[in-house]
Amino acid sequence: MAGSLIKIDEEIVTSAVASVTLTGIDSTYDVYMVKLNNINPTTDGAVFYARVTESGTPNITANYDNAFKGLNANASFGNGYNTNSTVWSEAQVDSTTGNFNAIYYLFNFNNASEYSFITKESAWVLQSTGYLFGYQGGGVFTSASACDGIQLFFSSGNINNGTFTLYGLKK
Repeated sequence: MAGSLIKIDEEIVTSAVASVTLTGIDSTYDVYMVKLNNINPTTDGAVFYARVTESGTPNITANYDNAFKGLNANASFGNGYNTNSTVWSEAQVDSTTGNFNAIYYLFNFNNASEYSFITKESAWVLQSTGYLFGYQGGGVFTSASACDGIQLFFSSGNINNGTFTLYGLKK
């Protein structure tokens, strides 16, 4: 895979911000990848969210469907989903342990005649239990539109720190 990831955009958060928006998705690549490294919220129990952007503006309509398998180190696997939501949801993260890490793959984002899809893999440690958690799943934005980026944020509080990187996957 050496040389096949082309960095498009990167945001390094070192002090609290409400959200991070990565843009630069166009027809250059068929697939894009988002790498999330050591993401940490300012508020315990905040859930990590994502939305598509159109012309740099987050789309807040109820067109997000999401499904995932929960991987729990201290319990059996679980399933989760939502439909007709205003966000794709992800991990519930605590501020003192944080270190939420994930890889997202983005498909059809720039194709105005297709739905946009995302696959997600993530891992983090939840402070209240001290156990490792992970999600593997995906989502669809059920509106055919050209999306040029992704907005990332927590359900409450701010993003305290982390590195957010958008790559294009070379054809």
